[in-house]
Amino acid sequence: MSYGSDTPSGGPPRPRQPQQPSRPSGKKVSPLTLTIFAVVILVAVFVFLSNFYADILWFNQLGYSEVYWTERIAKVVIFLIALLLMAVPMWFSMRSAYKHRPVYAPDGGRADSMSRYQSQLEPVRRFLMIGIPLVVGIFAAVAVAGQWKTILLFLNRTPWGSTDPQFNMDLSFFMFSLPFIALLNGFLISVVLLSGVAGLLTHYLYGGIRVEERGGITIGKAARVHTAIVVAVFLLLQAVNFWIGQYETLTDQSGRVAGALYRDVHAVIPAQMILAIVAVLIAITFVIAAITGRWRLPLIGTAMLVITMIVASGVYPYMVQQFQVVPSQRALESPYIERNIEMTRQAYGLDDIEVTQYDATVTTEKNALAEETATTANIRLLDPNLVSAAFAQLQQFRGYYTFADTLNVDRYKVDGKVEDTVIAAREVNVSPTDTWVNQHISYTHGYGLVAAYGNRVAAGGRPDFMLGGIPTSGTLASDKDYEPRIYFGENSPQYSIVGGPDEGWDDRELDRPSTSGDSQDTRYTFTGDGGPNVGNMFNRIVYSLKFASTDLLLSQDVNADSQILYDRDPRERVSKVAPYLTLDSNAYPAIVDGRVQWIIDGYTTSNNFPYSQQQQLSSAVTDSLTNAQDIDALNGRVNYLRNSVKATVDAYDGSVKLYAWDDEDPLLKSWQSVFPNTISPMSDMSAELMEHVRYPEDMFKVQREVLSTYHVDDPGTFYEANDAWAVPDDPTTANTKVKQPPFYMSLKMPTQDEASFSLTSTFIPASSASGQQRNVMFGFLAANADAGTKAGVKAEDYGKLRLLELPTDTAVPGPGQAQQNFDTNTKVTQELNLLRQGASEVKNGNLLSLPVGGGILYVQPVYVQSSGATSYPTLRKVLVAFGDQVGFADTLAEALDQVFGGDSGAVTGETGAKPGEKPSDGDNGSKPTQTDAQKLSDALNAANAAIKAGQEALAKNDFAAYGKSQKDLEAALQKAIEADAAINGTPEKSETPAPEQGSEQGTESPAPTDGNNG
Repeated sequence: MSYGSDTPSGGPPRPRQPQQPSRPSGKKVSPLTLTIFAVVILVAVFVFLSNFYADILWFNQLGYSEVYWTERIAKVVIFLIALLLMAVPMWFSMRSAYKHRPVYAPDGGRADSMSRYQSQLEPVRRFLMIGIPLVVGIFAAVAVAGQWKTILLFLNRTPWGSTDPQFNMDLSFFMFSLPFIALLNGFLISVVLLSGVAGLLTHYLYGGIRVEERGGITIGKAARVHTAIVVAVFLLLQAVNFWIGQYETLTDQSGRVAGALYRDVHAVIPAQMILAIVAVLIAITFVIAAITGRWRLPLIGTAMLVITMIVASGVYPYMVQQFQVVPSQRALESPYIERNIEMTRQAYGLDDIEVTQYDATVTTEKNALAEETATTANIRLLDPNLVSAAFAQLQQFRGYYTFADTLNVDRYKVDGKVEDTVIAAREVNVSPTDTWVNQHISYTHGYGLVAAYGNRVAAGGRPDFMLGGIPTSGTLASDKDYEPRIYFGENSPQYSIVGGPDEGWDDRELDRPSTSGDSQDTRYTFTGDGGPNVGNMFNRIVYSLKFASTDLLLSQDVNADSQILYDRDPRERVSKVAPYLTLDSNAYPAIVDGRVQWIIDGYTTSNNFPYSQQQQLSSAVTDSLTNAQDIDALNGRVNYLRNSVKATVDAYDGSVKLYAWDDEDPLLKSWQSVFPNTISPMSDMSAELMEHVRYPEDMFKVQREVLSTYHVDDPGTFYEANDAWAVPDDPTTANTKVKQPPFYMSLKMPTQDEASFSLTSTFIPASSASGQQRNVMFGFLAANADAGTKAGVKAEDYGKLRLLELPTDTAVPGPGQAQQNFDTNTKVTQELNLLRQGASEVKNGNLLSLPVGGGILYVQPVYVQSSGATSYPTLRKVLVAFGDQVGFADTLAEALDQVFGGDSGAVTGETGAKPGEKPSDGDNGSKPTQTDAQKLSDALNAANAAIKAGQEALAKNDFAAYGKSQKDLEAALQKAIEADAAINGTPEKSETPAPEQGSEQGTESPAPTDGNNG
């Protein structure tokens, strides 16, 4: 009987009917349809390629084409190799199965059914045998190409110079080689499995594997050999998987601490070695079986492997853990906990931290701060998180300018003295509903930086500007050329068309308000090299497609010299030219060598450091000032972190420079091998840039999170976890479940000889098992954030972490307890209630903690903001606490004197007075214009006295006295309202003409007077 016959079993042959030739459908595809289809394909290809072309133009203009081509070529090469590794074995497996298909005569329905399947597959068999491996290979290759960083790091690996504590192997094996081996082995396992499945399906479709009607399965010799080879290769790869599994225990995070613990060292690691050897031996038996045809031994071996896996990987480690480790866990785990402590500190740069026992006192005495001038003179009263509205009202000038909601803290040298400053960029602010010309041609840039003294305020509680105004003036304005225009910033438009010929071209861009009395704002034309040229029609078409804008293509404002500026956020620009870096969530502006430069910190990270505890970046850096947008890029878990790169972005032309800050970091060295011409040495950094480099916030937040547990260096104490700390919640916010942010300030730690610009944070005890938490101070952490003033040379003390450990038997109030002391103080609450009169809002500024006077001093500025669209917070009071003593006054010096027995001995930055000397009326201190402020203070004191007198009169049922007290209270309140109105009245007119009203921001306040350094 012939295979595939239509003859019923045992019957006479049926004559076949001649096959009729197929008729043409008669319908032809019209040339128009073909043309439209071809045009659509060409347009789609052009749009696809135009994005690549635009990227090439962008990287070429910026000078980082090496990054673009290295990454793309690496991805293409990896893609092609992975495609071949997946597609070729799968095709060969299917081709081999087809080639060795059995040829037999069908005996009935089942065979006839299979023959029909085969006859239907035959016309498309070649296509499927190529198409299926190709499609699967493409998907697999795309996934592998996404791991280009792991592969390039392996190919450019750098020796670490230190070894792990278990295998004594160089750490580069764990950081570079092990991730690559795991990736490659995992990919090859998927290749073997998918190829094997494809081959077995082909065997089944072509009869090599048959399911009998009685329920049995018949496997042909070719299928058996094929299966044996696949299983043997799979077992060999699985042996590699077992072997590298012993090294992966050093980065395991599932135990009590990270790394290989007692159970892993004494059970899991030996078991992985045994399983690897057994898997190799059984693979050999499968190869022998494929040759001899004897399958009993490999089948027995497979069963033994399964049993060994269950026992060695599950049962034995469980028994070791339950019956050996648990009864004596503290003693047995101590050596491995010690490894974890040491390696975790090393991974996060905490191995050189200076720990000092600080026997903090809570009692006060006169002149306690006489020796703390270096700190008290720099106490920051201006809260960068509250004064953005004040900057906007006093320095915005036009509705098309804006300031960030949270400002930055930096330091500048003024008259030979380094001053902490609150600084912000005056960026352009364009409404998304405005016309295309306004959005992309007219409003292209912001103008200048605005900076105010951090340790004092001007008249009326306003910021005391050291740099501001338009044109820019003030004590920071230098004689040398200064380019104030900000084309690249955090609020820049999506794209702008700028530039024009030197002659015969009218300025198109709004530049700044006029200072000549003319109502028209001045205009400007960009003269730098900030973006790709869009002067030719081809480039205009490319960018019209990129930004889906016909206006860009048709606009008469685009000329032969026009440039297009886009990707203008500083962090976005750095992330594109350095895709291997994790960037700090905060970019801050500074004046460097006559230019506005954005400074961004870049981190090299990994999650493969042995014995190091992982941290969730987004969780560690979140506090009361962060938002989801700030930390979008900080996702994932890491157990190694280094601030390896300092990056700058020029605010005028967008040029990006990368500097190797930690040139000893092996990760950075490897990336420098990948991109050899993109990172400049630290020696190229100018002295002025070094002055403004600071310790990065996000790294500090991660480090303080790690230190909350790893400040303990004794394994036994660490195991008991009875000395765990926590970062306190921010007591100044309504949401009590967000961490207090760290604060930049200049201070002198008890172990320092002089003050330094530092980043600080505090610790309180961690919550107990019942969820209760004591808000007392246990630790104070400061990082030296001052990089120095010498070009290309990092200050020796930069980045030094100093930890003060407070005694646990002394209840030093923590930030939450200090805030509670403020909020429950009778005098404070009464005066704040009076300040709230007239719909005014009282806002608590940041609560600063300072280790001075032998204890912890808390300072908090108090702002008052009246109702109205153009109102802004002004500094009205200063709160001070030391122990349980609270001071509340118009100036910091007065508040300190209240706390320290009438004379703190402090020199504050608001006056520069000698210890014990009161600020004079002429001093530009935190106290508002002295006469009006004193009137307000006297009125508030009189109101307090009237309230107390009324309460005493009611207690004595003396209604006459009560009536008099109410009249006195009414008179005092009236005087307070008048004094407050005088303080908040219209400032004196500036010599600079007052700006016009903004089109979007409401009425603008006039420019500050010259006396306010505006």
